[in-house]
Amino acid sequence: MASKDNHKKSFKPILAGTEDWPVVQLSKNREEFIEEVANEAVRGLLEQLATPEKLMDELEATLYSERMRIKDNPWKVDPEDDIAFWREIKSRLVDAAIGPEQDRQQASKEILHDIVKSYTRQMTGNFKRSSYRLAREIVKFGFARLLNATRVKRFGAIFRSEFTLHDKIKILGQRRKLRKLARKGTVVLVPTHFSNMDSVLLGWIIHVLGLPAVIYGAGLNLFNIGLFAYFMNSLGAYKVDRRRKHLTYLETLKAYSRVAIQKGAHSLFFPGGTRSRSGQMEKSLKLGLLGTAVEAQRHLFEKNEPGKAPKIFLVPMVINYNFVLEAPGLINQYLSRKGQERYYVESDEYSTTYKILTFLIKFFTKGSDISISIGKPMDVLGNFVDEEGNSYDRQGRVIDTRDYFISHGKITVDPQREHQYTSMLGEVIVREYYRANRVFPSHLVAFVAFRLLQKQHPQFDLYNLLRLPEEDLLISYREFRKVVELVREKVFELKKRNKIHTASELKGKIDTVIKQGMTNVGMYHSKRPLLFNRQGDIITQDLSVLYYYHNRLQGYELHKFIR
Repeated sequence: MASKDNHKKSFKPILAGTEDWPVVQLSKNREEFIEEVANEAVRGLLEQLATPEKLMDELEATLYSERMRIKDNPWKVDPEDDIAFWREIKSRLVDAAIGPEQDRQQASKEILHDIVKSYTRQMTGNFKRSSYRLAREIVKFGFARLLNATRVKRFGAIFRSEFTLHDKIKILGQRRKLRKLARKGTVVLVPTHFSNMDSVLLGWIIHVLGLPAVIYGAGLNLFNIGLFAYFMNSLGAYKVDRRRKHLTYLETLKAYSRVAIQKGAHSLFFPGGTRSRSGQMEKSLKLGLLGTAVEAQRHLFEKNEPGKAPKIFLVPMVINYNFVLEAPGLINQYLSRKGQERYYVESDEYSTTYKILTFLIKFFTKGSDISISIGKPMDVLGNFVDEEGNSYDRQGRVIDTRDYFISHGKITVDPQREHQYTSMLGEVIVREYYRANRVFPSHLVAFVAFRLLQKQHPQFDLYNLLRLPEEDLLISYREFRKVVELVREKVFELKKRNKIHTASELKGKIDTVIKQGMTNVGMYHSKRPLLFNRQGDIITQDLSVLYYYHNRLQGYELHKFIR
């Protein structure tokens, strides 16, 4: 495994039989798991809603939010009894409000439990080993055959096996350490999030690394798309409905994650919360689900003797694409939200199986690579760990994570302390994202091109710049080449300081690097963010999408070298 091509290797499963996978055990005891999650969520909610009045207010707010969701934003994946369920909840709340106080309190708690249990049942995945294996083989066979046909350029090659997904998707970084830690404790994978493709891609990566299937939260909107719905249901996904932002639902979601991790289920969630709308890597993370790992670790310390508690390890992962299917729609959402009336939104979302398949064909045909960079694993406090799971502080000293949950000689629950730990953890994960990020030629040319266009029009802010006609957006190749070469050298300097990683394609003659970057950036989009004109100079057909791809190298201070 030490060769330079070891990203092309598949690993043996760390557990030979699927029977021992934690996700299989959860599936076997599905009803028991649902009840435990519901009870945990209710307990947490009642602690926050300490008075009958607060509880009733939250129930009424939940009912109002749900009725508005059904009226204004229904989805085909919503439960068939959705309307009837919430009609019944309304009736029960009305009855509870006019009853005796003691009965009212009991009725409110029962209503809360029923709502939370309904949420939990909707969230819970339906993992089946047979479906998992079938979905895995479909991904391997379909993608690999499509790849083979497009690389060999003959349709008949679709039935051959000259090329594999390993030629297309590179897995880099802390692979071996991740596998070892998955044997010693519970692993929580925390990747960046750019595309709806991420979930299926990560499912394949987990298989290649020989890890047991993990549970992970997938946006309920993905289950509107037939192709994704099958894979999500088969690969261990639980459903996250981002339309529901009220306390009752969010606490149920956190309880789901916490209980699953406590039970040893390897997990994956996107701590950014949703796909990056701007194209930039996450700078701040949603602390809710991230905090469930901290709470789960404290719970395990409570329930086990010192030195016996399983440890939880967070593993950052950075997904690198040359182009993102949904980039035009995502950047439009970002600019619309940021600029409000100053920016006009033109929808460009992709939400059908046909469009997803078209994207896959385009992706493989054009020969554009993907890489997954596995960052340094850490404990729930953000301390990096070795292959044995030992934690080290910044001075390189071995520390016992358990000590950080002790007050007055025993493990205690301290929400403020755990919130601080979660914030620290989030900061370390973000730093690791930026360090593990891998620069493709497409990232480099997009960054330089957008910055040069900004330099040409220093009097304009972002939104005025985006309104400029195409004929005013031109960069001479001579200037472009000079600046790309300069910025590339600065990127290599960052790499030497272990601040970033680079793809091998970034080396070599600068004209070749530029050509490859120009070919790959935004290749799928009908309006190309970068291309050559007849004179060989640089133009753009969509400056907002160019801005999206430029943002991938934000945060490294590289703009200082484009004067």
